[in-house]
Amino acid sequence: MQSTIYSAEDEQELMARLWSPQIKDNPLAFVMLTFPWGVKGTPLENFSGPRKWQREVLLDIAEHIKINQGKVDFDVLQEAISSGRGIGKSALVSWLVIWMMTTRIGSTTIVSANSESQLRSITWAEITKWLAMALNSHWFEVSATRVMPAKWLTELVERDLKKGTRYWGVEGRLWSAENPDAYAGVHNFDGVMVIFDEASGIDDSIWAVTGGFFTENTPNRFWMAFSNPRRNTGYFYEAFHSKRDFWKTRVVDARTVEGTDKAVYQRIIDEYGPDSAQSHVEVYGQFPNAGDDQFIGANVVDDAMARTKYQDLSAPIVIGVDPARFGADATVIAVRQGRDIVKIMRHRGDDTMTVVGYVIEAIEEFKPALVVIDEGGLGAGIVDRLKEQRYKIKGVNFGNKSKNPIMYGNMRAQMWGDMREWLKTASIPNDRFLKTDLISPMMKPDSRGTIFLESKKDMKSRGLASPDAADAIAVTFAFPVAHREYNETTKRRSFSGSAGVTTSWMGA
Repeated sequence: MQSTIYSAEDEQELMARLWSPQIKDNPLAFVMLTFPWGVKGTPLENFSGPRKWQREVLLDIAEHIKINQGKVDFDVLQEAISSGRGIGKSALVSWLVIWMMTTRIGSTTIVSANSESQLRSITWAEITKWLAMALNSHWFEVSATRVMPAKWLTELVERDLKKGTRYWGVEGRLWSAENPDAYAGVHNFDGVMVIFDEASGIDDSIWAVTGGFFTENTPNRFWMAFSNPRRNTGYFYEAFHSKRDFWKTRVVDARTVEGTDKAVYQRIIDEYGPDSAQSHVEVYGQFPNAGDDQFIGANVVDDAMARTKYQDLSAPIVIGVDPARFGADATVIAVRQGRDIVKIMRHRGDDTMTVVGYVIEAIEEFKPALVVIDEGGLGAGIVDRLKEQRYKIKGVNFGNKSKNPIMYGNMRAQMWGDMREWLKTASIPNDRFLKTDLISPMMKPDSRGTIFLESKKDMKSRGLASPDAADAIAVTFAFPVAHREYNETTKRRSFSGSAGVTTSWMGA
């Protein structure tokens, strides 16, 4: 434990350091200053600082604070971290608690876990351990599930800083799915931090209630969720899927974390298999596969992401377009050249003519042999407009009859089947959202064994986002392309369309 500071002069100096902008608005700098890293005779004697993933989360908060400066309507930081076990989640939770208490005077911090045992025996024990090592440990008093400022500190703050301290503290709070309203009631203009430890097990009703904690317009609002990804349902899962636009997410593979016993993780992989639920949850920090009904396995996608690009410049370029149908969905334009995905472009909230412009820009840049568009719904208008402008476009309807009706029930299932085979030797970007899109849909065979793909509507009912990027890649397999139908010698013309995009490269 570090030496306690008691003199008025020393206290004043300590407060000046901890409350300086360089420290209070940078949690990583705070952690480095506050704890005795590398100090002989302390538990941190052999440690130089936080692990890489912990540093990244701390810097996320610092960046959020920086972005909020100067705003009138402040943003709330919502960050979810999914990880394998034993990587130091509880340590990071402790640092955040101490940082918030120290630097956000008057603020409230709520820490919740999915059981009383987790909260008391693990989370609070860890907080107590780190608080004992903190440079300003004498500022606070600890009970079984609370951390409060010392009486002398509250008196000083109220007298000299003219700030109220009524709600200043940290509370370990249990929850009840049967009575979620009992969890509510935190409102504090000085700041609110909510931490969900083992968030995968916290009931959806508690997540919904917690959203009401952040109604005050203050820059100091942080909602952090940490967990091993133990189930494919619930709000924590949705934060990485259907609600991913509202959460900053991070996935931490335990094998990549410094200071962990890699042999432990390898034993899990060897015992249960590399694509097992145990390996995904305990090691990779990934949600387990949905089961045998999963159309594309995570291992297939991981292998494709790890492959070096082939860069076969002689292969034809095909562009696939999946237009958005709903407000939360994205219009995705995917560029495929042979076994490589060259580029994926996502756009949200655009009308038909704007999407037409995006497609034209992609054609101009990549000069594809073929452009294929899902012509269901919004796509029909896009196809018609591009054909009107004399572009070489083909539309495909997902519900049309498959060319292999014995195996696949419709064109969508067939295209996904072709994409699945292609992925076994392909190279694709290391894009977490793309991976989610590829592995999310389930296989739905009928009584004859004919394969259908789970509909987007059914996926949404499971809390999953529409697999827009995967569908955009899939449509590139709708028609065979043996060679480039366009090349640099194609006669160039110019046309200025109503979409506001001028083009000099036209289809034959």
